[in-house]
Amino acid sequence: GCYDELVELLEKLGYQEVKENLNTEMAGPMKGPVFSHLEKRTAVFLGDIVDRGPKIIDTIKLVYNMVQSGSGFCVPGNHDLKLTRKLKGRNVQVNHGLADTLNEIDALPEDIRDAFIKETVTFLDGLPSHYVFDRGKLVVAHAGLKRGMQGRMSRRVREFCLYGETTGETDEFGLPIRYNWAERYRGWAVVVYGHTPVPAVEWLNDTVNIDTGCVFGGKLTALRYPEKKFVSVPARKVYAEPIRPFKPI
Repeated sequence: GCYDELVELLEKLGYQEVKENLNTEMAGPMKGPVFSHLEKRTAVFLGDIVDRGPKIIDTIKLVYNMVQSGSGFCVPGNHDLKLTRKLKGRNVQVNHGLADTLNEIDALPEDIRDAFIKETVTFLDGLPSHYVFDRGKLVVAHAGLKRGMQGRMSRRVREFCLYGETTGETDEFGLPIRYNWAERYRGWAVVVYGHTPVPAVEWLNDTVNIDTGCVFGGKLTALRYPEKKFVSVPARKVYAEPIRPFKPI
């Protein structure tokens, strides 16, 4: 969700909407704007592009079209995975904003709804767990990634990328208690991640959490690389109340 903030952030970063879009893959159910950068920069999306926040379908289309056109990369988040499971008919709990996504899909015209679902599931299922860029100097994963897992592919690696490392216990809010893997990180690469919202960007041992809680009234934040400069836009409103208290700065 948070489509309007995403477009504002992309434009602030120097991306512009491509007016002429002749790629047939981006027509039909996924028809929507494509953004590209004049300096040929590439956007990398950290996942959780669905659930909570307005214009979820528009957000899916924007990210899809940027990936298809080569102006973006995307890794999946746990919300994205849960949506694909639900759309495949699996039994999942409809909470944490999933109902918002399903309601938007149900509101699509019947003649494109099934095609949109099929294309969305194929797209999200095909995303890699993480990316390694700049000859191993930059790693991007939804919930982060420890040094020994970087560049590897396994179920364990994928689950770490989606959920981080948990203790198996829950806190007083019913949310998983997580090990702070970043405290012990000693890798060569800078790891950029999100998953757990923080009031302000958190640098720790060459890891950086840029999830600044836009949906909770915080900001939507991007990291310029290799400059290591942050660019953000404020949320236009509080779209959802967090389970765990969150106080934007």
